[in-house]
Amino acid sequence: MASREVSFLAFFLIWARYQKWDVPHLHVRMCHWLEECTDPERVLMVFRGAAKSTIYAVYKAWKLYRNRAHRSLVWSADNDTAGMLTADTINVLRNHPLTRGMLPKKPGAKKFWVDGAPDARNASMRAVGVNSNATGARADDVDFDDVEVPGNIETPEARLKIRNRINESTHIAVPGAQKTYIGTPHTHDSIYPERIAQGAAVLKIPLFEHVKRYNEGVDRRLRYAFEMPVAEDGLYVILGIHKAARLLVQNEDFFVIGKEVVFLKPPGAVIDICSMCNWPERFTRATIEQRRKETRTLNGWDSQYLLEAKPIEEIRLDPERLIPYDMKPTLGMANRTPVMMLGTVQIVGAKCRWDCSLGKIDSDASALSLVLTDAGGRLYWQFSEGLTGDLAEQCQRIRQLVIEYHIPSVTVEVNGVGGFVPNELRNHLAGRGVAGKPQTPLVCGVVEDHSTTNKNKRILDAFEAPLSNRFLWAHVSVTDGPVWDQMKDWNPGGKKDQPDDYIDSAAGAIAATPVRIGRGHTAGIPAADGVAIWRPVSGVHEVTLEATE
Repeated sequence: MASREVSFLAFFLIWARYQKWDVPHLHVRMCHWLEECTDPERVLMVFRGAAKSTIYAVYKAWKLYRNRAHRSLVWSADNDTAGMLTADTINVLRNHPLTRGMLPKKPGAKKFWVDGAPDARNASMRAVGVNSNATGARADDVDFDDVEVPGNIETPEARLKIRNRINESTHIAVPGAQKTYIGTPHTHDSIYPERIAQGAAVLKIPLFEHVKRYNEGVDRRLRYAFEMPVAEDGLYVILGIHKAARLLVQNEDFFVIGKEVVFLKPPGAVIDICSMCNWPERFTRATIEQRRKETRTLNGWDSQYLLEAKPIEEIRLDPERLIPYDMKPTLGMANRTPVMMLGTVQIVGAKCRWDCSLGKIDSDASALSLVLTDAGGRLYWQFSEGLTGDLAEQCQRIRQLVIEYHIPSVTVEVNGVGGFVPNELRNHLAGRGVAGKPQTPLVCGVVEDHSTTNKNKRILDAFEAPLSNRFLWAHVSVTDGPVWDQMKDWNPGGKKDQPDDYIDSAAGAIAATPVRIGRGHTAGIPAADGVAIWRPVSGVHEVTLEATE
């Protein structure tokens, strides 16, 4: 079909006049981008309430106006959500001055053909939920409109399911087709930044162009340094979140001196200093304050209005509060006594915990965690390893780690696996674990632990204080592994089967770690195979230590 040379902005402005809309600048930006961006994959992220889906429905009508042979497949979180975009497009086609007469009298609610569409099999526009079957369909555009919502991204498995369904679009899109993702992120593992990182074009319009956050609010003078001058609408200084939130008033609640916001006394809560609202006519100061009060968490605000990929619920175990390091402990001698050092810090204690799993379907990983501590009570999460293979292979791996890290004892959680696991580990540490191949015995204790405390409470009690007070370090192998996502996703009120094996193992090690370990041992007597008794005893040692801070 021959195309009709009318720009999308002109098409949209005609519809806006018909609807009696005032058109803000951000809508003009969206119109230009939707028409001019021809990349095969693109992401449209605009803050909540900015009418992005409404504009996109007008865009879909314009595409059909330009070419009646065009075919679109709309995928959303569910069938009803997908049908909303189709219904909006039908309304535009039926009432826009340039498209009247293009529709049959009774178009389908979720699947319709415009008059003159040449493909009898594939509709001009078809809407399905992300979990619905679209096998056999063909499309020139695949539109993912709000495909990610709170109800379908709660767990890593749910997010993987969405990705697998989206991958099906590869077989639906015809050569040269365009994929567009429209929405706001609802989780740290959001699909939108993932697609951008893979090379998708992006238009990202947050509520404010500039934001500077102070989490504690302990100072009277808070500096901002926006790259662009403050807009005519001035600064937006927002205090707190949810019911106690307030949009502060300049020259009443605060003063601006140079590039600083100055209070009469420290605000004592989170402060956001913002500038350049992208829709001030609609999002007035009163509206912004109301929306801030109705948003339960800072994560929810950041994801929906600042377009940062965060879970909308508050994170209780925030992995960003871990302090990363990249070194292994070393064993040396001081005063003829073994001393363990982590860089320039002397390690005075270690707790190693094994939450054993025998590889049953849907069971947790067999996680082994080592947590070291120094004389100041700081904790160093050295490793969190998932053991694989049968029980004998797992025990042999633990033996290797005991030698490598000079681990004095291993605590085994015996819940659910029976009492035979600790005995099996003892045999391997004693060198009797491999039939016909005796090994050097190791001096390493095996402690059995049967946990009776609720697991979520146990994890929260172990992690919350070290994270809140910033004395939990973590080796980069820990932060780069599955621990990061498990902490981000963990919900203290969550289901029994949420992924938590690595953090549960570390929680046991943290909970068992005293502030200062100093038990009496016979100094200087080496254990077998290089495993030395390195934990300090009473007495005077000529060892120079440096602070970690």
